[in-house]
Amino acid sequence: MIDEIRVENLALITSAALMPDKGLTVITGETGAGKTALLSALKLLMGERGDRGLIREGADALRVSGRLFLGEDELVITRQVNADGRSRATINGEMVSLGELSQKVGHAIDLCSQHEHQSLMRPATHRELLDLWAGEELAPLQHAYKEAFGHAQAASAALAEIDHAAALSDASLEEARFTLSRIEAVSPSVGEYEALVSDTHRAEHAEVLAMGANGAYEALADEDGALDRISSALSTLENAAAYDGSLEKPLATLRDASYMLEDVSREMRAYRDKVEFDGEALAAAQERLAAFQGLMRAFGPTMEEVFARRDEAARLLGMVDDATERREKALAELDAAEAALDKAARELGKARRKIAPQFARQVSGQMDRLQMNGAELTCEVTDLPREQWSAHSPQSVEFCFRPGKGLSARPLAKIASGGEVSRVMLAIKVVLGTRDKVASLVFDEVDAGVGGATAQALGELIAELSLTHQVIVVTHLAQVAVYANRHFRVMREGNAKKASTTHIVELSDEERVGEIARMLSGSQTEASLAHARELLASAGFPSGKNGLS
Repeated sequence: MIDEIRVENLALITSAALMPDKGLTVITGETGAGKTALLSALKLLMGERGDRGLIREGADALRVSGRLFLGEDELVITRQVNADGRSRATINGEMVSLGELSQKVGHAIDLCSQHEHQSLMRPATHRELLDLWAGEELAPLQHAYKEAFGHAQAASAALAEIDHAAALSDASLEEARFTLSRIEAVSPSVGEYEALVSDTHRAEHAEVLAMGANGAYEALADEDGALDRISSALSTLENAAAYDGSLEKPLATLRDASYMLEDVSREMRAYRDKVEFDGEALAAAQERLAAFQGLMRAFGPTMEEVFARRDEAARLLGMVDDATERREKALAELDAAEAALDKAARELGKARRKIAPQFARQVSGQMDRLQMNGAELTCEVTDLPREQWSAHSPQSVEFCFRPGKGLSARPLAKIASGGEVSRVMLAIKVVLGTRDKVASLVFDEVDAGVGGATAQALGELIAELSLTHQVIVVTHLAQVAVYANRHFRVMREGNAKKASTTHIVELSDEERVGEIARMLSGSQTEASLAHARELLASAGFPSGKNGLS
């Protein structure tokens, strides 16, 4: 859900803020006032490339920021486009690419405006919408197909690997045999090299280690050594402490030091006694260490890579040694996986073909409410060639638009106008209801060419949609505006001597009456104001409830 949008130096806007309602927000204003600038701002927050032509004349950069809630996650997004064309985006203060921004935000907002920004223009979206509407009726079949597709992909990859191994040249196989033979001759185990390095290092310096330990032991334990001196100090201090209690603390410290030095003395003696110099063992360890280092030079530079080369060579030779048997088994597994996939695909296609006309009829029913001159939506499900199957579907789904009875249905993207597409999207969203995963819907051209009873129906349908979605509508129709939970007006100020500036203000209840009157007749007359109050009352805003007296 969009919580707030702030805009600076975009088109005619110097500075403006929009805080839409969680239900229906309406944006109105005279033609040319700059309403579409808000849509441009929203597109920037969704990850569209920045156009420096959007920067307000005289400014160095434009900046758009927004706060959105996606489930439990709060996102604070900023976009800045500089006059040199460079663009910058952040999410919660961290720099992101436009692709990351689009991926994070784009799926949560449906912008029904110009064709290139409508998800309904992408046939890939049509399958998603149909499957979303079908819900649990299709879900088990989708899961079965996806699982079968994964098994088939894995079986195909296994067969390809076997065929690749069989096609290797004699030189490649010989190299694998040499690698395996060379490494197995040493027969390294995991962790052995590190232990060898440590043990060899100690063995090479056995004399130094023994002398060091013995010297430390003697300095502590020999006659007149450190322990004897501390013992003497203890005896002297104990006599003195009998006459002054303040000496008890240093006495205790000295006593602890004596115990610690005795422990160190014993450890040094034990260490000295276990140090041995075994020339034959050292030579053997050095020889094995050299063998390890030879492996790392040839197949490393680390032992992890040596082990990986060994395993790869063993796997490759294993496939070649029993290639015929392995290939027959892999081919049988692939045939079984493809048969299971084909069955799953046919069952999924059958279910989609059953569901598609039901979905189309419901959408067409909502289109009838909008009095679209008998226009209908059809939903075509077509089987794809096997090589075009994806993990999501073995069929393509495309919405087609029939402008009227007796006319041919053609792909929606090729025949419908911007206003018609927006109204079709509106109808689809109403049919989807709470199943729709898109939180916010923004409509711009939904009222193009609409008037009279159709305008009333359009307003009712948008109000119905706002019960399940956040809806933002840019409109010229009073019959739509009266249903708003929040109503913003875009106003343009300026003259020949002063540059034009666009302001966005939220209207109070009484100000809404005046704006609705203007939308109805172009001016605020007694008749238009009365008509505005009547429309607002019919939309659920009676006199006295919201100050519309």
